[in-house]
Amino acid sequence: MADEAQVDYTLNNPDTLTKYKTAAQISQKVLEAVTGWCVEGEKIIGICERGDKLLGEEVAKVYKGKKIAKGISHPTTVSPSSFVTPYTPLSTDAEEAATTLKPNETIKIQLGAQIDGFGTIVCDTIIIPSEKHKDDQIPGRAADLLLATHYANELLLRLMVPPGLLASGTDEEKKKAASEKPISQTKMTQLLEKVVKSYDCNLVESTTSWLFDRNEIEGKKKIVLAPSEGGKGEGNPELGEVWGVEMGVSLGTGKVKTLENRPTLHRRTTITYGLKRPSSRQILSEIVKKFGTFPFSLRQLDDERAAKVGVVECVRSNVVRQYEVIAEKDGAPVSRLFSTVAITKNGLTRLSAPPSPDLSQYKTEKKISDPEILKILEQPVAKSTGAKSKNKKKKKKKPAKKATEEEEDEDSSEED
Repeated sequence: MADEAQVDYTLNNPDTLTKYKTAAQISQKVLEAVTGWCVEGEKIIGICERGDKLLGEEVAKVYKGKKIAKGISHPTTVSPSSFVTPYTPLSTDAEEAATTLKPNETIKIQLGAQIDGFGTIVCDTIIIPSEKHKDDQIPGRAADLLLATHYANELLLRLMVPPGLLASGTDEEKKKAASEKPISQTKMTQLLEKVVKSYDCNLVESTTSWLFDRNEIEGKKKIVLAPSEGGKGEGNPELGEVWGVEMGVSLGTGKVKTLENRPTLHRRTTITYGLKRPSSRQILSEIVKKFGTFPFSLRQLDDERAAKVGVVECVRSNVVRQYEVIAEKDGAPVSRLFSTVAITKNGLTRLSAPPSPDLSQYKTEKKISDPEILKILEQPVAKSTGAKSKNKKKKKKKPAKKATEEEEDEDSSEED
C-alpha cells in the first residue's frame, strides 16, 4: 500500500497520459465500428451488446500481463432522437428491447474504455440514413442541429483553455495574459447561446462537463451550461487536468423531462451501507469487481433479471446511483457530443472526441455572424509543434474556417 500511495497519477507522470491515450484509441476505434452498425431497422440493444463486446476485446489486447485494472469506462449506449441521456435497453424488457433505428432519426452513440482507472468517454451524433437515400446530403433542420452542436462544442473547448496558456509575445505580455480571470460559466452560456441561436436551436438544459480523475468521471469541478433553477457549476479548468466535455443542443426549447423508461444505467458511489438482502449484496459484489466506480448497464451483469431486483436496495441505500432516462420536454430532436480532453503545457489535447464532420454535407442558409464568436472560433486550442497532421483534411464550410482546420491539426499538439 505504501508503494501505491507514492505513485504519481497526475499528468506529470508520462505513464498517465499514455494510459489515457491508449484508452482513447480504443474508444475511438469502437465508436467508428458502432457508427457503422447504426442503420435503419437495427435493434438498439443488439448494437449496444456488440459495442460492449468489441470494447472488451480491444481492452484485452493492451497491457497484457500487467497487474492493472482495465475495462469499460462507459457502456455502449444508443439514444433515440429526443433522448438526452445515454440509453441502453434490457433484453428482459421486451417492448424496449424491440426498439429499432428509424430512417432520418437523430441518434447519440456514447461509450468508453479505461486503463488503470484512467477513463475516456466519447459521444457522437449521427443521422440514420434511409435505405433509399443513403448518400443524400443532410438538409434543413437536421443540418442546423448538427452545425449548431459542432460549432458550440468548438467554442466551448476554446473557452476552457486557461488564460495565458497559449499566449505569445514578450514575457511581460505572457504574464499579463495569464493574470486574466477565467471566463465565467454564465458568460460561457451566453456565448454558446449566440452560437446555437444562429441556427434556431437551443442549449439543452443543464449540459454538464466534469473534471475527470483516476477512477472518477464526476470530479470536484463541473461546468453547467444553461443550468436549471438552483443549478450551477463549480471551478475552472486548469493546467494538468483531464475533463469530460459535453455539448447538448436541441431543435426545441432545450427544457427536459424524466421519462417513465426503466433506468438501466448505474454507477457505484463511495457510500458504504450494510445491505440486508443477499441478492443485493451479491449484485453489489459483482458491480465492484467488474466496474469499480465506472458506469455500467444492468444488461452487463451475469443475471439480468436478478440484477433488476438486487439493484433496488442498492439504489435506495445510495450505494449505487441510477441515471434516469431524460428527454427533450417537447419531443424535439437533440444532438450531443462528448469529448475527453487533457490540458497540457501545449494547450488542450483531444484524447477521445467525435470525428470532425464533413461540413460540405450540411445544407442550410443559416450561419454564425457574431464577430465576437467568430474571433474566438479562429483561435487555436493548442500550440502547433510543426508535426505533420495524421488526420485527412476535409472540405470546410464558413463560418469559422480556421476553427475547423484547427481540429485536423490536433495530433500535432498531443504529445505533451
